[in-house]
Amino acid sequence: MGTEVWPGKPYPRGATYDGTGVNFAVYSQVATRVEVCLFDPANPSREIDRFDLPEVTEFVWHGFVPGMEPGTLYGLRVHGPYDPARGHRCNPYKLLVDPYAKALYGEPDWKQPVFAYTLGHKEQDLARDEQDSAAGVPKGVVVSDFFDWGNDRRPDVPWRKTVIYEAHVKGLTMRHPAVPEHLRGTYAGLSHPAVIEHLLKLGVTAVELLPIHEAADDSFLNDKGLSNYWGYSTLNYFAPEQSYASRRTPGSQVAEFKSMVKALHAAGIEVLLDVVYNHTCEGNHLGPTLSLKGIDNTAYYWTMPDPRYYLDFTGCGNSLNASLPQAAKLIADSLRYWVTEMHVDGFRFDLATTLGRQGGGEFSPNAPLFQIINQDPVLNRVKLIAEPWDVGLGGYQVGHFPAPWREWNGKYRDALRRYWKGDENLAGEVGHRLAGSSDMFQEARRRPQASINFVTAHDGFTLHDLVTYSHKHNEANGEHNRDGADDNQAWNCGVEGETDNGQVVALREQQKRNLLASLFLSQGVPMLVAGDEMGRTQGGNNNAYCQDNEISWVDWNLDPRRKALLDFTSRLIQFRHRQPVLQRRRFFQGERIWDSRFKDLTWYRPDGSEMSPEDWNKPFVRSLAFLLGGDAIPTPDERGQRIFGDALLVLLNAHHEPVSFTPHAPAEGRQWVLEFYTADDTRGPEPLQGKTFELTGRSLAVLREAAKDESK
Repeated sequence: MGTEVWPGKPYPRGATYDGTGVNFAVYSQVATRVEVCLFDPANPSREIDRFDLPEVTEFVWHGFVPGMEPGTLYGLRVHGPYDPARGHRCNPYKLLVDPYAKALYGEPDWKQPVFAYTLGHKEQDLARDEQDSAAGVPKGVVVSDFFDWGNDRRPDVPWRKTVIYEAHVKGLTMRHPAVPEHLRGTYAGLSHPAVIEHLLKLGVTAVELLPIHEAADDSFLNDKGLSNYWGYSTLNYFAPEQSYASRRTPGSQVAEFKSMVKALHAAGIEVLLDVVYNHTCEGNHLGPTLSLKGIDNTAYYWTMPDPRYYLDFTGCGNSLNASLPQAAKLIADSLRYWVTEMHVDGFRFDLATTLGRQGGGEFSPNAPLFQIINQDPVLNRVKLIAEPWDVGLGGYQVGHFPAPWREWNGKYRDALRRYWKGDENLAGEVGHRLAGSSDMFQEARRRPQASINFVTAHDGFTLHDLVTYSHKHNEANGEHNRDGADDNQAWNCGVEGETDNGQVVALREQQKRNLLASLFLSQGVPMLVAGDEMGRTQGGNNNAYCQDNEISWVDWNLDPRRKALLDFTSRLIQFRHRQPVLQRRRFFQGERIWDSRFKDLTWYRPDGSEMSPEDWNKPFVRSLAFLLGGDAIPTPDERGQRIFGDALLVLLNAHHEPVSFTPHAPAEGRQWVLEFYTADDTRGPEPLQGKTFELTGRSLAVLREAAKDESK
């Protein structure tokens, strides 16, 4: 005992090492005293010293410890009112994680007294528990921000050229044969040359990582021998998840994460983070007290009119109230840290509608956090993607987020799934989605890239399972198959599950190619889920959040069929990169641009006639085509020059029988070249023979107008 403590400064928040010592700063409006406890690195459950933060400035408790070094383990104890009826839950017997800690060491131990109330007491959470929780709480780690970034440069890929690859740090590499075993499942494994080579060959420009903020496993999952694999149970918004580090020494995860970003940037690949600022792992009023709840509960969480209880817009027990100053500051500070110190390129916000709720809980595109981000010179320049829904009233807000946000387009996913499984009355809906969803974004003067297009995501069926199962099979989750969505718009092609029936297998492969081709031929920003390019399966599990095993891990052992799908997907993405008409920055007008030969977008019936308004309203229309004018692009390139690209004609037949299409006649000296045909992935590129092209049932073809002597 006897640590020397100077007054220090109220900023920045957290534990900040400056080369001579460490400054601590913690906000709490309700605290009457804040202690910092130090722990033995050799035995993190053993407290070796504690001291009070001696000064308080505008509710920020602070102090400076000269000579303290990186690697120091610490936690907080906040003295103040324990009065749940008024929303206050301070309990100095409970060690707390500093919300601004840059790294954590250790995991929550649910067998320890991490609940602030006495379990089993007749008054539940009203009775304060006085057992010390330190042995069961992760410790903050003092880290140094010094890192040799060298000549690291952000790839800064324009939205129109962006192709997103959604991946799990661990799941992507755990089964990769070229990644050394000790690096599998880690940040270092994800940046291994073999993984980067795959990403470059595929053609993706950004990896979007499932949550890498330090998260807590749920006790009910631990009891079943499972874990919160996806990580949507955040404990700290600054610390990278320690279990993804190849070295398990305190703080090593920070440098390893930075090295991963540096390696991906060197390959021209951006790093986006899936972030969970809508709730924390502390749960409802009966949940554990690990951090914010015990520091200043009502400064961070939505509470009901009876402040003992939490408003839950997330389905996870609590919701962070981003309309409150300190909660908004915590989120903005965290985002800024990841951009400035960790060099990430953007974020995908889980259940982002919650972050836009204000006042009585209604969503507003002018919510405080959105304004803060829009005005911040650091944050308004990175990629911002909203999952535009939550589980609260009025939670589905697709199309209503403000610029510069982009949005996951759930309507795109549903329309494309339903179309290719043969549902009726979808022509108009599919037309809107393929053309960039102008019906959702144009009125607010947003652009096609406001739409993040996807047919699968981490949550739900994989692409393979989408065409292999009509029903979920989540028995491994231990909830008697009651968890996960029941409505998946999936079709098993005639047999539930895996089969040796050659016709069914062939149709499934064709359906995968149909969905992938639709995705990469659409206006907007495509997102591919890791492993879908190789036919990854979860055995029909559409809610594999708790499966940290081969159910979730990407299988890199490719048979000929899976390798063919990978090659097809890579060809598609590379084709997209070469075609300006697939990267438009403005919505279509359905007109000729300047002296263009074609309209920017024209829709055709199979007989070659333009579709009429009546055609769009026919419920049985499953076969149609659209032509993209390569000389009808209204926006110039980066140097102000007019953009010329190829004209593309896309033929779609979701009907189960063949349909003969009559393509628009090419100009003199030019011809249609078949680039892709999903019924036969070995065909293309090849000149189109004859004046018609017959599409087999449930197939898609892409024709490109080219000079007849192009191949000479």
